[in-house]
Amino acid sequence: MNTNTATHSETNSALNAPNQYADLGDRRLAYRSIGDPTAKPILLCVRFRGNLDLWDPAFLDALAGHGLRVITFDYAGWGLSSGERQMNPALLARDAVGLMEALDLRDAVIAGWSLGGMVAQIVAATQPQRLSHAVLIATAAPDVAVKPGEALFNETAAIPGSSVDKDTILFFEPKSAASRAAAAASYARTWERREGRSPEIDAAWAAAILGPTPRFPAFPAPQILEALKHTTLPILHIGADHDIAFPVENWHALNGVLPTLQLVTFPQAGHGPQHQYPETAAGYIATFIRTSTK
Repeated sequence: MNTNTATHSETNSALNAPNQYADLGDRRLAYRSIGDPTAKPILLCVRFRGNLDLWDPAFLDALAGHGLRVITFDYAGWGLSSGERQMNPALLARDAVGLMEALDLRDAVIAGWSLGGMVAQIVAATQPQRLSHAVLIATAAPDVAVKPGEALFNETAAIPGSSVDKDTILFFEPKSAASRAAAAASYARTWERREGRSPEIDAAWAAAILGPTPRFPAFPAPQILEALKHTTLPILHIGADHDIAFPVENWHALNGVLPTLQLVTFPQAGHGPQHQYPETAAGYIATFIRTSTK
């Protein structure tokens, strides 16, 4: 498996990090890497309808500022990556593991947001020997349904295109003036990059798969829950007090069930807490990585 890597030291800015590619045989994955290339790697798996450019640059830069090598990528068939497009988290996990192999990432942190958090859980359950930590952001709790998601998320997520109003509903807390202001600031940062942007995901394809209510039947939740009950891998979940996609109450129900689980819940926030609180979220993640061990 070949990679075409940048010939210079990796940049410390998410806004100008070069697009790079890893050849996995039947697919070619686009990725970016910022921070010290010799530092501890954290591989970030993106959300539903996400791509390389839909992470808040302030969050990525803050992670790199804490001494991490921050790697983002497009799943096969998404954005700038080639291959067959999928939404099955188990198949997307193959992309994450394949990229880890291609880049020879060892003792790595697997992280993921929303759908990407399901991907990260699968990698954590099936490839713990490759990892030191798992960081899950606003994602589905395995095999727990204390509180269901809201149909508003699916209705809004199916709307084509991007806008600050749409992002505010999906990822922030519209009832909070502070959250609305954070949404506008995050949206501006996310769209600041102009060169080499990753194409948006086709809305019709995504909406057809998503359906009218929150559902990810391909997520092997019972098996993941059983595996994580016996893991020694430290797990951090970062959530919000009003996540309309994956309510954080479902993670609270796993207190005392998952032996290594730590929970952080942000106030007056929604499905993108790391975008509302980019520096604070990055600080929690860095502290968790530094102080929690297998």
